[in-house]
Amino acid sequence: MKVLELNNISMSIISDSLKRIKPSPTIAVTQKARELRAAGKDVVGLGAGEPDFDTPDNIKKAAIKAIKNGETKYTTVDGTPALKKAIIKKFKRENKLNYSIDQITVGTGGKQVIYNAFMATLNKGDEVIIPAPFWVSYPDMVLLAGGKPKIIKCSEKEGFKLTAKKLKKAISKKTKWVILNSPSNPTGAAYTKKEVQDLAKVLMQNKKIYILSDDIYEHVRYDNFNFFTIAQISKLKDRTLTLNGVSKSYAMTGWRIGYAAGPKDIIKAIGKIQSQSTSNPSSISQAAAVEALNGNQSFIKKRSDAFKVRRDFVVKNLNAIKGISCQKPNGAFYVFPSCKGLLNKKTKLKSDTEFVQKLLEKSNVAVVQGSAFGLDGYFRISYATSMNNLKKAMTRIKSFCDSIS
Repeated sequence: MKVLELNNISMSIISDSLKRIKPSPTIAVTQKARELRAAGKDVVGLGAGEPDFDTPDNIKKAAIKAIKNGETKYTTVDGTPALKKAIIKKFKRENKLNYSIDQITVGTGGKQVIYNAFMATLNKGDEVIIPAPFWVSYPDMVLLAGGKPKIIKCSEKEGFKLTAKKLKKAISKKTKWVILNSPSNPTGAAYTKKEVQDLAKVLMQNKKIYILSDDIYEHVRYDNFNFFTIAQISKLKDRTLTLNGVSKSYAMTGWRIGYAAGPKDIIKAIGKIQSQSTSNPSSISQAAAVEALNGNQSFIKKRSDAFKVRRDFVVKNLNAIKGISCQKPNGAFYVFPSCKGLLNKKTKLKSDTEFVQKLLEKSNVAVVQGSAFGLDGYFRISYATSMNNLKKAMTRIKSFCDSIS
């Protein structure tokens, strides 16, 4: 009898689907900055996408009250009734959208809600249209779910935004989802009502396509920009999953609460996925999120005003650097400047990745390369940090660029 020798067979414990994806570049940059600071380096980290403000006191008090009241047990898998009701009120109050309890899901951050949605709906070969520059996790989550990311590059000339013409050309028989993110991570670009309506006209002609509208930066906008989300177009509401959360607007990144509203069948399927993975989000975080959505909202405008001052400072300083150019974004807390003017034989830099690596190595400023977001020749700066850090960073970036140009 022939014996099969297993040690001669090359085997890996890591799944093929996991091999298709890469670690988050933004998290990697943030971690690298932490490590360098721990080693004694004076590093200015501009890689993290989280507000430097603290969670408001009324929200903290609601969490403490929940702990004292013993609200420490399992909750409904996809969110407590109290939080779902607060989310319904939010959509009605701010977006004039009406939803029922069974059209709402709550997850451990917006990232989990998106991941659950793709796991629940994508079959092998299904395409998801993703405008680039994109949030780094979109394509990899699609790949993990067995789908195929269809990346559509949106140029600086187009304001880094998807046009109706490009959307129409990108759609195929395999298209299942289109992702819209406004205001955008990484560019801060936001779609006007007219631009959303133009995209909607294309999508209304393709009735089998669903829309994921990532509105996580809804409240971080400037210059009286009027926010408009695609679910507000009634003919598309039943095909739209509108994602939001408390992380960015309420400075609650570590509390991990994201939510979405959408078609009942998708919401139910998301709940099924969640029931076999994480189960419910933290009961205490959910209690805090209820207060965030129902409580005083006045601080949001004040914080956006503070971000605007930082945005204006960063954009002005970047545009004064030879070889760098930067658009002024409508929202979020990022800028996406071009470094193409510094990628040449004189500087000996061939890519945006080399640029950000040298910037960190020589000047102790951590930013993220544009190629991580699907568009080469750029880099992302998060200005969700103190003005002192931004002043220090701008001085260092200018000195670095002057030294190589």
